Amino acid sequence: MTVTFKEYEYEQINIEKKAQQTKTLLKKFDHATTLDEAIETINDINKIRNHTDTHFNIAYIRASIDTHNEFYSNERDFFDENMPRIQHLDNLFYQSLLNSKYKEALIEHFGQQLFSLAEVALNTYQPSINDLLVKENKLVSEYDKLIASADIAYKGEHLNLAQFSKYLINEDRNIRREAYNTKEQFFNTHLKDFDRIYDELIKVRHEIALKLGYDNFVQLGYDRMQRIGYSAQDVKVFREQVKEYVVPITETINAQHAKRIGVDQLKVYDQNFTFKTGSPKPRISTDEIIENARKMYHNRSDETAKFIDFMIDKELFDLEAKKGKESGGYCTIINDFKSPFIFANFNGTQGDIEVMTHEAGHAFQVFESLKYSVPEYYFPTSEACEIHSMSMEYLTYPWMDLFFKADTDKFKLSHLEDNIKFLPYGVAVDEFQHYMYENPEMTPEERRHIWSDLENKYLPNVDYDGIQHLENGAFWHRQGHIFASPFYYIDYTLATICAMQFYIKQENDEHQAWSDYLKICQIGRSQSFVDIIKSVNLQSPFKNGTVKSIVEHLYKATKKIDQSKF
Repeated sequence: MTVTFKEYEYEQINIEKKAQQTKTLLKKFDHATTLDEAIETINDINKIRNHTDTHFNIAYIRASIDTHNEFYSNERDFFDENMPRIQHLDNLFYQSLLNSKYKEALIEHFGQQLFSLAEVALNTYQPSINDLLVKENKLVSEYDKLIASADIAYKGEHLNLAQFSKYLINEDRNIRREAYNTKEQFFNTHLKDFDRIYDELIKVRHEIALKLGYDNFVQLGYDRMQRIGYSAQDVKVFREQVKEYVVPITETINAQHAKRIGVDQLKVYDQNFTFKTGSPKPRISTDEIIENARKMYHNRSDETAKFIDFMIDKELFDLEAKKGKESGGYCTIINDFKSPFIFANFNGTQGDIEVMTHEAGHAFQVFESLKYSVPEYYFPTSEACEIHSMSMEYLTYPWMDLFFKADTDKFKLSHLEDNIKFLPYGVAVDEFQHYMYENPEMTPEERRHIWSDLENKYLPNVDYDGIQHLENGAFWHRQGHIFASPFYYIDYTLATICAMQFYIKQENDEHQAWSDYLKICQIGRSQSFVDIIKSVNLQSPFKNGTVKSIVEHLYKATKKIDQSKF
């Protein structure tokens, strides 16, 4: 009998028991008399770590599906308060690994990457910051709950933020404008709340950085993201390429977009309405989307067939937007059940298929990486992780007619254009965060002014049509990554350049493209981002010239799609 996610049993972790068991095993590891004994003890420690992650993720998933669920909301709070203690145990493990008399043999057995990750992790934590980490976790949860609290009356419905999307693709521009303005009332009403939460996050993260011996949070943020093999300077070179080569292309695309929908100038509420004949959207129900995903992945490969059957049979997803559900989409893993889980907010737009294939890319990768005994290797670091998700969006192009039917070419054009247009916004978010953490004493007004300056640099023709708080630089309030995951967002842009190369690979040799994709999925996090892209001969985003050549290729692909019928 198949056990589904709803039947996965949850238990609250006994932190004291976990600590005692871990420390006993670490003592055994430190005094191991043979390499085999050391390896066996590491595997026993990882069983405890996997068990903890399992129940953290079950609580996190169930709390995000229903923020009104008091039990799981309390369990999430429990983990917020106790995560620093869990992190401390991980760091004791890392210290023992790095100090082991069997270190060289263990590197041979587990790979160098585990030890490189351990070295970086030890820089990011010490027990003296526990109270600050608890405060940071609670502030992030406060932001998530505030976003999820949106319950906005519009046209006889009560909508959360994700549910407004269906009105933002309406053919009637007045409806788009009205819907956007109605949604923005929520952000305007809570302007001071968002500013306060972020101000407190900036200050607590700066204090954490100082206590750990950093000059500010920037390098600590990079170390938290476990960036190995490149630096903030490399990222700056990448951002400069986007400014020089991509911004002009996006301005051309925006002009084409405006012409296509019959307006002189795109307003912010026009961004998602890409075609006068109607934006592409799935022509089928959620249940049909799931069944067509099964067909698609059965056709894609034997590996994806096995994966999708596992996901559907065990109901390892929650896809539709609903009241009280957190916004956004994510994929996580329930370790002990060897189960990826996909969380999304379907709202009847093309984004439903994009988020499905995107999160399925994450889920498939981790499904292929569960062979490792080391939990660090399940998910890659995030910039590599996003290659799998974004490449899957491209590698499923041949089956998009299952979802969009007559709108398939329209979807592909929209998707290609959106991915190019995303790059300037993505690097703006990253540069914004560098300013914020290099200058932690800025006021909320100064922060919004910096955002406006970055919009002028990377998004020069954005038009908020008189929406005051957006014109005053508050658009970033809706970007959850800025609050929850500092310096994460650039990873989407780095991965976009890599994923675009899989689009090109598929054009040239579909079999080789899939073989390379499967290879990087199976690598997991056993290699760094830099080494992963080398393993399948992807051009580095940090190398001058890469961005120009790749984006120009994708832009030429948009020109090959006949737009006359749109």
